[in-house]
Amino acid sequence: MNLPLFGKTIVVTRAAGQSNQFSHSLQNYGAKVIEMPTIEIVAPSSWAELDHAISILNEFDWLVLTSTNAVDYFFERLGSQLQDVRGLAAIKIAVVGEKTAQRLRQRGLQPDFIPPEFVADAMVVNFPGSIEGKKILFPRVETGGRDVLVRAFSDRGAIITEVAAYQSTCPKIPDAKSISVIQDHSVNLVTFASSKTVKHFCELLQKSIGEQWVESLEKVKFASIGPQTSKTCRALLGRVEIEAEEFTLDGLIKAIVAQSHTLQ
Repeated sequence: MNLPLFGKTIVVTRAAGQSNQFSHSLQNYGAKVIEMPTIEIVAPSSWAELDHAISILNEFDWLVLTSTNAVDYFFERLGSQLQDVRGLAAIKIAVVGEKTAQRLRQRGLQPDFIPPEFVADAMVVNFPGSIEGKKILFPRVETGGRDVLVRAFSDRGAIITEVAAYQSTCPKIPDAKSISVIQDHSVNLVTFASSKTVKHFCELLQKSIGEQWVESLEKVKFASIGPQTSKTCRALLGRVEIEAEEFTLDGLIKAIVAQSHTLQ
């Protein structure tokens, strides 16, 4: 077989139900993929802040959505408050990433702005018009998200309202199949798409295997979606062998394929 990942077993650590497209792409390159859910996306501990923001939507200049989860939970809550997308007629929408833009389009809305790169600075520097004094609504993960984007907007004089739209938690029960494959030393590579996936991966292994969990990873390589995730890998796992140049899942796949010859 000439497929670059043929014969390689790759563990994909992502949110339950959100790994299919990424896994299928790896399989198309010949990999055997084991999905290990390390994140569960659930409702926030309280809807109060988001409900209040929805009730005063017309007071905001921009809505910023940084993930498909933010799109899903914001619009589901919008609908539950007996409002529809017409309530967004006076507000502009900025999204981070083409997948987030696609999810927005599925709801019949076009984003007004998509930054050219997947970094906070790119969004702020390229933002259309002055943002000084603009009121920006930012529905986001309840805890653990990076605040780089919020700080960057605030530094330029924007008035930011952050509201919890969802939580990303560690699954209570580790996935038995993926744990077994790791224990059998049958894994060539583990992929991480966020710092939280790294943290939860370590927690789940420790819960399942005990203190020997680190030893089960001696021959495994790690692939990261970007510098922040790599930093967490080095802190908790001691190393990272592959890092995406473009901080997207497609970029991560390109990096893995380019380094496929290093996977033993």
